[in-house]
Amino acid sequence: MAIIMNLELIFKVLLVIHIIGGSIGLITGTINLVRKKGDKLHKNAGLFFLYGMLINGFAGILMTLIHSNLFLFIIGIFSIYMAATGQRYLSLKGLLKGEKPKIIDWILSSVMLVFGFGFIIYGALLLLSSNNFGVVLLVFGLVSISMVYQDFQNYRGRSAIKNFWLLVHIQRMIGSYIAAATAFLVVNNTILPGIVAWLLPTVILVPLILRWSNKYKIVSK
Repeated sequence: MAIIMNLELIFKVLLVIHIIGGSIGLITGTINLVRKKGDKLHKNAGLFFLYGMLINGFAGILMTLIHSNLFLFIIGIFSIYMAATGQRYLSLKGLLKGEKPKIIDWILSSVMLVFGFGFIIYGALLLLSSNNFGVVLLVFGLVSISMVYQDFQNYRGRSAIKNFWLLVHIQRMIGSYIAAATAFLVVNNTILPGIVAWLLPTVILVPLILRWSNKYKIVSK
């Protein structure tokens, strides 16, 4: 009984930390979405966003060890991977000039690759059992693998984009924001069908990623 009570207390503490981290991520992420890019405020807000999403993600994953929650686990994995790699890409400008990625870069991408295949396999099994949540898992799994493929191409200096590091930074940070917005919407949703709540932030914000990627892209000649 004492162990159960201690676990519940730990869970509540983690929940508070998770909410605080997610709130910081949503606030600072929104600031950077709607205002000027690249200035001091953008960089400072970006750091708060990074740490907020990492705290949110790790706290969420630890919570699932106490109370199993596939939704929370997936969001946690995505938050950590996209925020971490999004920040790391700012230090990978020299890959096209022969510089090599750090071990942490390979670890982040390799772990995400494993989870990506896991999401696809589990999603397919859910669909076979007539559980529509499998669609969500398939979408997240395919997105995971496509991002990891992009990482591996960039790590080997094979990008056709000169400023790939900037584009991936933008894509991953907005992707992490999508994860936070998705979590907020799913938890607080009382109107939309579950699958719609899961995919709505992605549908709304992916066009923004495409717009800014096209705007800032510099193709190698």
